[in-house]
Amino acid sequence: MLPNDLISPGRFHLIRQIARGGMATVYEAEQIGAEGFAKRMAVKLIHEQFAAYPEWRQLFIDEAKLSANLVHGNIVQIYQLGESDGRLFISMELIKGLTLRQLINAHRARRLPIPGHIAAYCASRICRALDFAHHFADDRGTHLDIVHRDVSPGNVMLTWDGHVKLADFGIAKARTMVDPSAERPFLLGKKHYMSPEQLLGQFVTGRSDVFSTGVVLFELFALKSLFTEDETLAAIDEVVLGPSPNLLDALPEVDPAMQRLIASAIHKEASERPSAEALGLSLDRWCADQGTPGSPDRLQAHLVELFRDQRPPTPTGPLSARSDTGR
Repeated sequence: MLPNDLISPGRFHLIRQIARGGMATVYEAEQIGAEGFAKRMAVKLIHEQFAAYPEWRQLFIDEAKLSANLVHGNIVQIYQLGESDGRLFISMELIKGLTLRQLINAHRARRLPIPGHIAAYCASRICRALDFAHHFADDRGTHLDIVHRDVSPGNVMLTWDGHVKLADFGIAKARTMVDPSAERPFLLGKKHYMSPEQLLGQFVTGRSDVFSTGVVLFELFALKSLFTEDETLAAIDEVVLGPSPNLLDALPEVDPAMQRLIASAIHKEASERPSAEALGLSLDRWCADQGTPGSPDRLQAHLVELFRDQRPPTPTGPLSARSDTGR
């Protein structure tokens, strides 16, 4: 059931529900303007049960404010923060495609490994998005030191024309912001992708996002989760106190150079992990060394083959996937 043409009736028309998360629901919507103008976009609407709570409202507002100026080809673009009938909403770029989680699940169902250059390309583009966020500065030149804190396959979008976009800065934190989870470190985020320092509720930097990206990269090659404990104390034992995963045993068919890249990203000590920029460049070099550099064209072709019955028809001419050359 869609809300009754909410969000300022006459300005947005909700078409269908796209996704539902813990704090909000995302809809495909049509923005209505003068003289018959119409534009498709996504609208994220805070759940009614959270709309009146200041802490949840602040999380929602912080997401919009923090990510509105993160204009980058590998980040889902935020357009507007608004309120209607007491419920906050965010309008954003509508991604026509699927999530990285759906890609992993499709390969797992078919028992087919994801091609290495596709896995590495997706992870390298996550790194590009993170590097941009980690080094973002405001109009006064102040570096905000943004940490996403929720990098996971469900928050990475793949467009049908082969582009990778990081989404959902809902629990991201900048150095200049009050941390809404400071007293509740286990409430926000997904335990299976948290760094040791995030699980312990300690101060986190961009290297925490690198750890999460390393866990995602492992899953792209293994088609299974690296960490599996759901209960908080068990997760701490597994990630923080347990031995580092033996990637030679866990990924025996994977190139040793890639094993080393994953191992560096999931190092227990944050200072020993590469930056997002360094990891992304290493992944691109690895693809080049394999003779199959990642590119939108290759990802597009892979999605066409894998999701032939689900993908809507799109132009297939020589300019259809060229906004990112893969460099």
